[in-house]
Amino acid sequence: MRPFVFLRLLPVLLLVSCSSLRSPIVDAALVKNHGAIGATEGPAWKDGCLYFTDGKHIHRMGPDGKTSVFRHNASNGLLFDQEGRLVACESGLRRVTRTEKDGRITVLAERYRGKRFNTPNDLCMDSKGRVYFTDPRYGSRQGMEIYASSKLEDGSWGKPIEGVYRIDAPGQVTRIRCDGAERPNGILISPDDRFLYIADNNNNTHGGSRKLLRYALDANGDVKRGTRKVIFDWKEGRGPDGMKMDAQGRLYVAAGTNQVTAFETTRFKAGCYILSPSGRLIDFIATSPDECCNCAFGGADGKTLFITSGGHLWSVPVK
Repeated sequence: MRPFVFLRLLPVLLLVSCSSLRSPIVDAALVKNHGAIGATEGPAWKDGCLYFTDGKHIHRMGPDGKTSVFRHNASNGLLFDQEGRLVACESGLRRVTRTEKDGRITVLAERYRGKRFNTPNDLCMDSKGRVYFTDPRYGSRQGMEIYASSKLEDGSWGKPIEGVYRIDAPGQVTRIRCDGAERPNGILISPDDRFLYIADNNNNTHGGSRKLLRYALDANGDVKRGTRKVIFDWKEGRGPDGMKMDAQGRLYVAAGTNQVTAFETTRFKAGCYILSPSGRLIDFIATSPDECCNCAFGGADGKTLFITSGGHLWSVPVK
């Protein structure tokens, strides 16, 4: 019976595999530029509205295309939890919060072992409702508090930790050890909770990592040692930022730059890189201006891809 069952499933598996290698963009679809509306980061969709951030506020764009300020704070990544509450990486206040339905703010994570986080950047959620987030630091290194637990030979502390964390409950934070990740930025968990994806974007360092990494997770949601895999490498270009995954396992990664910087080339242009589950580039959506930072699915049927890039909002229909 086992071979027979497998043979019956084989066409289905092949169909899924083939579909994950095809471009999801609707044929002849045009990419729409919604203009410079302050869409820098964090897009998240709920009840007909798109939420995004401009570094100072969380904005909401309604069905009529008009925007309004939802909250006044410096946030980055956004998501809605299983109860429809907004969870935000408040980079300015160095914490992760949840906006309750009555408007109250619940602080989910503010410190790790008594030390303040660097700059919570992006976040995702597993099937159990636990929030994973990244905590890099771009720009000035002053004020960083989380260091390796052991001292160097000269008595000083080692490099500060730019880590990945999981919030098991408000105030209960576990560090997720992602060996080989230099500066975690975007983050994603596969729908089956098997894999953790990290956008490792050490983009203001010569020779720094600009890679999309994948790690296997155990049943508890911790990384299995020795499972690090490079899915895609932006080499000397601007590396990966925010990302999403569709039902076929394709990855949508905001990355690239249109301007040469002291640390980055224009080998990879700004836009959304659509990758197969194994990391094959199957399509690319160009955006401007710099930088292309994040993306999210939305629309009435969930088949519109929204992309934030340099304060502009872009959208394109997907299959």
